Amino acid sequence: MEAYGHGLHAAQYEALAAGLAPFDGASFRRLQGRTVAIIGGNAIYPIRYAKKDVPVTEARLRKAVGFRADLIRRHGPEPMQQTLDLGLDELDEEHVHPDLALLSPDIRLIIVAYACSMERGVMRIEWGSAELRRDDGYLIWHHHEPLHPPAAPRAA
Repeated sequence: MEAYGHGLHAAQYEALAAGLAPFDGASFRRLQGRTVAIIGGNAIYPIRYAKKDVPVTEARLRKAVGFRADLIRRHGPEPMQQTLDLGLDELDEEHVHPDLALLSPDIRLIIVAYACSMERGVMRIEWGSAELRRDDGYLIWHHHEPLHPPAAPRAA
């Protein structure tokens, strides 16, 4: 069960897909039961990284394994620091989430990361590309920029 329950967790994917649907060339894939937008060779994927107002540089996945971790590792940027190659085969490659086969290998991942709580709503939202550190699940951002929601209409 996700922080706000299954329904609210699923809503983030549907809301993002609906917002991106008008873009030319937008297509959609169902990955792990969620709708993910593909635009211009990029998969746009939301991640709520905090329930409080903290910088996106503090973002981490609770688990550095599973679908989201595999998605980031396969379609995110190349790691800034390569791991030490001891000539051993990667053991975790055989256990990659099967839904990743639904994405072309050349698709790049754009993460829409946001800090949000039920009490305060969305406090921060940024987009960019990040790699996933294996040891602690932190995202290492190669590039990120804030997104600013549209201003609320003013009453006349």
